[in-house]
Amino acid sequence: MNKDLKGGGLARIALAEIPTPKEDAEEIVALIKNRGRISGYQLKSGKQLDKEAAIELARAGGIKGVGIAKRRNSYYLKAIPDGAEGNNLGNLPTTSKNQIL
Repeated sequence: MNKDLKGGGLARIALAEIPTPKEDAEEIVALIKNRGRISGYQLKSGKQLDKEAAIELARAGGIKGVGIAKRRNSYYLKAIPDGAEGNNLGNLPTTSKNQIL
C-alpha cells in the first residue's frame, strides 16, 4: 500500500491506510445514511455497498480517491486530501438505500 505523504501533509497522516487503486477502480458518488450516520456508499456504476464491504473493496484497490481511517476500534473511508473540497466524501449527495451488497 502506498503510504506516501506528499501533497497531503497532516490530513494524510490521519489515514491508517492509503490503498493503491487499480486501473479499473470505481469512484464513490453518493453516501447512504441511516439516522444521519453513513451506513454505505454508492459507486459510479450504481452499485451500493455497506461500510464494511466498501472498506474491503478499497483495501483491494477497487475504489479510487479514498483512504482508510480508524477511530477507536472502527474503520471508515475518508477522501484522500487533494486540495479540492468538492470531492470530499462529506460533500457528496445522500441517496436512498436500494439493495446494499
